[in-house]
Amino acid sequence: MASVARKNLFEDIPRFLVAQAGIMFAVSLVTIQVGVLNGFTRSVGVLIDRSEAEVWVASDDMVNLELTLPIPAGHLSLAQQVSGVERAEALLLSGGIWRSPSGQITTIRLFGFDPSGQLFSPALGINNLDILDANYTVIADKTNKDSLDIGAANETANIGSIAVRLVGLTQDTQSIASSPYLFTSLENAKVISTGGRTGSLNCRVQNGEFLCTNVYEQSTETNPVPTPLTSTDPITYVLVRAEAGQDLEDLKQRLEAALPNTQAYTREEMAALTRAYWVRRTGIGFILGLGATVGIVVGMVIVGQILYSSVSDHLKEFATLKAMGVSDRVVYSIIIRQALWMSVLGYVPSLALCLGLGMWTFATQGIMILITPLTATVILGITVSMCVGSALFATQKITRVDPAIVFKS
Repeated sequence: MASVARKNLFEDIPRFLVAQAGIMFAVSLVTIQVGVLNGFTRSVGVLIDRSEAEVWVASDDMVNLELTLPIPAGHLSLAQQVSGVERAEALLLSGGIWRSPSGQITTIRLFGFDPSGQLFSPALGINNLDILDANYTVIADKTNKDSLDIGAANETANIGSIAVRLVGLTQDTQSIASSPYLFTSLENAKVISTGGRTGSLNCRVQNGEFLCTNVYEQSTETNPVPTPLTSTDPITYVLVRAEAGQDLEDLKQRLEAALPNTQAYTREEMAALTRAYWVRRTGIGFILGLGATVGIVVGMVIVGQILYSSVSDHLKEFATLKAMGVSDRVVYSIIIRQALWMSVLGYVPSLALCLGLGMWTFATQGIMILITPLTATVILGITVSMCVGSALFATQKITRVDPAIVFKS
């Protein structure tokens, strides 16, 4: 019976190619939508995943990696005094307007960190981060060259009123959902984020609440010399590495008690919180899931139509089998085998196409279409279910066929 299924499938090559093109379109649509969702969720937390910090300490108003309020840099020294902390480092996030050498502007996200530190390192492909110790130097993800309107490293641009020099290009750091990321030292980030003004975080207790406000004084210098952080300067996170064998839940509680108005998260919790925000609260997960659902529906309609037409064309052959006493189960298995052939022959080239497309989009646009082995397996199951479901619809015509039509002219 398997040979009958193959014969029915391949006897009309143009129809077969049209059917396979439809299945490939549907499978590719589902795979790309799921792959983009996987790549998106990975990208928004990739810097957190790659960090060596076991605990992230943030303002208790923190919503996700990029949406939070500042905390005083003095919290860094407080964290280092907490029992169970092996190392603590500061991370400073700010935004700004980038003006390229040709005058084009775009928004950016600036990450200030300790280039000689151990807990945050975004520099894949850059061997020496000491280049960021120089004044007003930054590195960027190479996929942002077009959006930043830069040709190569060592070009000079402006962030606000501050002139900066691009000294390197990293890779696989950019979030799909965000403005281009730039990375620099804490000292550089401090001056760039304030536009050359001297900033401090004025914290006080008001009506029983701990409140902090930024206070700035304008510098008279065009590009003032970056200076180390003081205890009143604003930072965004305190990154913590725990001592060996330390229970992270206990350490989080001690950090929250020692650092007023903060919340501590493990690396995994921080990444999950950021991803949940982008996928659920922004509706991105719903939109991409809707696209995948549309792909499944389109595939079922195409396959169902092809199989139904094939059954209609071979109705006399199926009636002959029934007249010979062949059971309905055997007849149905022919249609289902035909559907299985269609699913496999449509799935394999679709997966290859999506893998190639994913490599191209990541290399040129920084957008990852992430197709994991689990994703590929799930998509195969969806493809088979889609085709078999359509086959079951097509078998309904055989159920009602009268074997007597074999003897009609």
